[in-house]
Amino acid sequence: MTLAPPARSPAERAHYVRAALPAGGLFAGMTWRISSEPFPLTAQLVEELTALGPQLLAFYRACNVMYRHSVQGKLPRWVADYLDAGKPKELIELSRSDRFENAVPRVIRPDIILGNDRCFITELDSVPGGIGLTGWLGKTYGELGDDIVGGQFGMMEGFAVAMQVEKESFSVVVSEEAATYRPEMQWLGQQIGFRVMRPEELTNLSNVRTLYRFFELFDLPNIPNAPALMEAAVRGDVTVTPPFKPQLEEKMLFAFLWMEQLQPFWQEQLGEKMFDQLRQVFPYTWIVDPTPLSPGAAIPGLGIHDWREMARFSQKKRKLVLKISGFHEQAWGSRGVYVGHDLSSGRWAEAIERALASFPQHPFILQRFEKSRLVDAQYFDFEVNAVQMFKGRVRLCPYYFVVNDTTNLGGILATICPADKKLLHGMPDAILAPCRAQEPGASL
Repeated sequence: MTLAPPARSPAERAHYVRAALPAGGLFAGMTWRISSEPFPLTAQLVEELTALGPQLLAFYRACNVMYRHSVQGKLPRWVADYLDAGKPKELIELSRSDRFENAVPRVIRPDIILGNDRCFITELDSVPGGIGLTGWLGKTYGELGDDIVGGQFGMMEGFAVAMQVEKESFSVVVSEEAATYRPEMQWLGQQIGFRVMRPEELTNLSNVRTLYRFFELFDLPNIPNAPALMEAAVRGDVTVTPPFKPQLEEKMLFAFLWMEQLQPFWQEQLGEKMFDQLRQVFPYTWIVDPTPLSPGAAIPGLGIHDWREMARFSQKKRKLVLKISGFHEQAWGSRGVYVGHDLSSGRWAEAIERALASFPQHPFILQRFEKSRLVDAQYFDFEVNAVQMFKGRVRLCPYYFVVNDTTNLGGILATICPADKKLLHGMPDAILAPCRAQEPGASL
């Protein structure tokens, strides 16, 4: 490895980072602001985020068991009915195959918002973008001498071990729907040695032992060789990860954790301590089911009898988020999301009606909106050749790589958005940076 020349000033560091960008970029048609420094995290927060990996793996495994128990009649049938809603019969049958009964995603990425007094997870992504980008960021800032969380090569090493990458037997297929992320996966493939394919190239599976599926399951009709790939997975000829389990890709999984009827199940599967810990970081979540309630019944936590009553909530009381649960083109990339207190009462009422009309084919969930803290952020403005400061809000995306019963934290991507943004995601005026740990005792 060629070490970077000594670069101490913010200008030198920022120019080094920009110069290191691959010729074709990392996100097709997307740019971001470059910081001269990694985003600092307290040592305690890094420790908490490291401990979160095994908890999220346990949650995924418990969700897997919950679904199967519901299908088998050991838990209420409505659990599986919710999770199967809107899916084609063939995919449901495939997801229940004994061949990958215990399979869970090998990459787990939560979206974590820094609140004023705690962190909380807005959703889990088992087909996450940013793996290659976070790897490149860690490598590049590591060359500048920064102590990156996960290590300078943590993302590359973690992905390689989790996927059991072997040059001739592992490949990644990226759909056209996810084409924005193809450049970052191609860069990652160049670093650790695997091929990135387009869906139409999936004509010969004989040389593929493990395949990373970089496409959502709603996109299967646009994958020309999907039937052959699914058959090969059932036969055991090809291991596909994330597995063909749409039930593990629903945002409504959070809602089940809050249902009192299922509390004994969660406590048995997770243990009381982990159950309580996850309820600390998962915001209260409801499935927006328009089925009429019995007289006198109320929706827990809201004190209303009908979802439409939310339309009369004051702006202060509308600190709620409606989002489509999954298996839909609007269910990823911060699309299909409605922040109640950011909308007029009329538009909020329209969003509620849209959610109700979407059921049961494409269920919506409702979550409590958790306020994020403000942080001081800096980026380098190349036009004026100077550091610019602004107040921002942070989303942290730690990447956990699953190997058997363990999770390895490969790196953490920080997205710092301007303070007026309600939805925190990659955008041209956001900073994307790796994270580093501060000395013990330092504050964020």
